Amino acid sequence: MTTDNQDPFISLSSSAAKRVAWLAEQEGKPDLMLRITVSGGGCSGFQYGFSFDSSVNEDDKTFQKDGTKAVIDEMSLDLLNGSEIDFVEDLMGASFRITNPNATASCGCGTSFAI
Repeated sequence: MTTDNQDPFISLSSSAAKRVAWLAEQEGKPDLMLRITVSGGGCSGFQYGFSFDSSVNEDDKTFQKDGTKAVIDEMSLDLLNGSEIDFVEDLMGASFRITNPNATASCGCGTSFAI
């Protein structure tokens, strides 16, 4: 993924890109993008949200890996700048996970964080 060092960015792992592409194919909608949001709540203050979307809003920024797109609104991007979105399958299950360099603390399940 190529970005200007001045612009906020996130990166998608190959595993995340493959999973988004597979899920979009299962839905029969190859243009679906992974929408990542941050909202107040969770046990650490902020909470990650994942959904699928086929539209880009005026305040969204898109990121691409292997032809797969992720979309993030401007406010969430401020909290996610420099993060990597991954898809992991382990004994606890399968899920998208975020490695966020801005987080000072996170909960045990990895879905909420503090700054």
